[in-house]
Amino acid sequence: MVQRSAQAEWQGKLEGGRGTMKLGSGAFEGSYSYQTRFGEAPGTNPEELIAAAHAGCFSMALAAELGQAGFMPERIHTKASVTLEKSGGGFAITRIALDTEAHIPDIDERLFQEHADSAKRNCPVSRALAGTTITLNARLI
Repeated sequence: MVQRSAQAEWQGKLEGGRGTMKLGSGAFEGSYSYQTRFGEAPGTNPEELIAAAHAGCFSMALAAELGQAGFMPERIHTKASVTLEKSGGGFAITRIALDTEAHIPDIDERLFQEHADSAKRNCPVSRALAGTTITLNARLI
């Protein structure tokens, strides 16, 4: 079993407060606020970190799928876009769009799409976020 951690601290009210988030590994620490989450101020936010986790997880899952099928991916680049919308009395992550491009020698388009779709369904982050609509646009380059 592998266990990972992160921590966050918030000070003050929602709109005027501020906080920091830090990965357990120490690889990242960033500030966040109401404006970094709901506006365009510099800093990070929980949704951006979810997007990074999902892009990384999907890329690794696709590499694993392809490797098990005998293909050697040279490059898999994935961007994840997380949509946060007002929902009822609060907010909800309503959609995650995965956009990936991959260079995999000797694979045809149909087989690539099958493996990409399987990776989308089966990566651990996709499974954890199963209540959210997750779309995939996968391209061979």
